Amino acid sequence: MSQRASARPARAGRSTRAAHSPRRTGRRALAALTGAVALTGAAVTAGVALPTAGAAAAWPTPNGSKPVPATIEFSGTYDGGMARHYGTGDLGDGGQDEGQSPLFTLADGAVLKNVVLGSPAADGVHCLGSCTLQNVWWEDVGEDAATFKSKSSSAVYTVTGGGARKASDKVFQFNGAGKLTITGFQVSDFGKLVRSCGNCSTQYKRTIVVDNVDVTAPGGSIAGINTNYGDTATFRNIRIHGDSSKKIKPCVRYTGNNTGAEPVQTGSGPDGTYCRYTASDITYQ
Repeated sequence: MSQRASARPARAGRSTRAAHSPRRTGRRALAALTGAVALTGAAVTAGVALPTAGAAAAWPTPNGSKPVPATIEFSGTYDGGMARHYGTGDLGDGGQDEGQSPLFTLADGAVLKNVVLGSPAADGVHCLGSCTLQNVWWEDVGEDAATFKSKSSSAVYTVTGGGARKASDKVFQFNGAGKLTITGFQVSDFGKLVRSCGNCSTQYKRTIVVDNVDVTAPGGSIAGINTNYGDTATFRNIRIHGDSSKKIKPCVRYTGNNTGAEPVQTGSGPDGTYCRYTASDITYQ
């Protein structure tokens, strides 16, 4: 497994109303695009339940449970039917150690959808190339929720809907090259939502877009990027809940390295070049 972003500290990121209402018209259009049958805040198994403006979607109730004693490797599409998948055997120690195997490994172009990852979740999901994570929920993030590992600059990773909580460190670990887009997602009780690897032996330029996401404190940062490798993080429609003291840092800049050393933090906040957002892109609720 690639080296991680940083050494872990001692556990201390809507026609007229007569015909159709604007809200219903908008929902029907979105449902046609995503396969969702409702966007009322309840989870759906046929598509992606995006949060309504100003509020995170309700967490889904799993449809049964499925133990995972060994990594599920697949190409194409894996539809979990909203069953809770959890690690057993070698995947079941529930630890935070580096080097754990994932519950799922996705080949280039694969789609993982309608899955609840329970505890223990080991190292979550590994994407070896471009991938789509659709309506995937992590009840208790293990080592990381998902790691993106392609070596291609044209790789595209898409996280649509779903959510994660209880991540003592990172939710999404961006080790490879390419572009990661996170939309309609929610995260709570976390260290970092996404971190561009700060000290991997092979480094890349990484592009991050976070749009229509609910962030609930406590949390550390939404994105951590390496400016010396040309990383960028673009934010739109971010809602931060329960953080009246504004301790959550939306975007943190680092100088990364390929030696394994601890990356140096160089600043935080919007700068128009690397951290691409304005105050209006983030609301505190």
